[in-house]
Amino acid sequence: MVRESLLKDRTILVVSALGGITDILLSAGELAAAGNEAYKEKLQTVEHRHLETVRSLIPLTRQSSILSQVKQRCNEIEDICNGVYLLNECSPRTRDKIVSYGELLSSMIIAARFETSGTENIFKDSRDLIVTNSQFGAAAVDFPLTNKKALDYFTTATASLFVMPGFIAADPQGITTTLGRGGSDYTAAILAAAVDATTLEIWTDVSGMMTADPPAGVQYQAHPRISYQEAMELSHFGAKVIYPPTIQPVMAKGIPVWIKNTFAPRDPGTVIQYDSVHNGGSIGVFPVSERSPS
Repeated sequence: MVRESLLKDRTILVVSALGGITDILLSAGELAAAGNEAYKEKLQTVEHRHLETVRSLIPLTRQSSILSQVKQRCNEIEDICNGVYLLNECSPRTRDKIVSYGELLSSMIIAARFETSGTENIFKDSRDLIVTNSQFGAAAVDFPLTNKKALDYFTTATASLFVMPGFIAADPQGITTTLGRGGSDYTAAILAAAVDATTLEIWTDVSGMMTADPPAGVQYQAHPRISYQEAMELSHFGAKVIYPPTIQPVMAKGIPVWIKNTFAPRDPGTVIQYDSVHNGGSIGVFPVSERSPS
């Protein structure tokens, strides 16, 4: 028996980092650990990209607060990298902390964009709900505890739209962890399964699942509909549209997964599912610019 979704008429939007930001943050940490002051240039790039994104998305008269928040987060990254530079060491725990800012910044900006355009929403830090072990870099989710936290939160929260950062979680001590590259999709799947969402939508830069990633300039037709097993096999054998662990939580609940193209929203995309049908709310993962690996 399927429990009615807690998301009926509600949506969770899981946001990935701006395209390329995760790699820039990783590079900044590596350069700082190597005693190379070029890490400061990387951080300037990160700050500039996000400030420019705010200026392009938020009306001028509403920019002050979110610009201040972005600047504060960028100062935090700089402080961490300065410490790494002085110690000549960037542990996996510190690396997770550094890269977490990509999703935190982008999701904050998207939430502010909705707010200034008249769409009420609640920004919720994923680290408050998704609990993992302390295997930094590719942490394993504690599903019983995560599901309880998600159920407790969404049972009482009152909003039609929630905006959350993907990729990041926290261990039982509240220390930041990450779910592995591709973890924003996984974040959405974890939450979708926890609340029995109607669907999981993954918005990417291709119009569905293909046999393999096509070479540049070559057009292949996407599969209109495939099974969970086929999707996992394709993801393991070259199709990089979906992060393999993403399938497991939603497959257990029979929640359909739609792969859609951000830049061609009218394209039909691919649906991954059993034959069963759900009734409830929805959850989606949203890349802020071009597709990010996180």
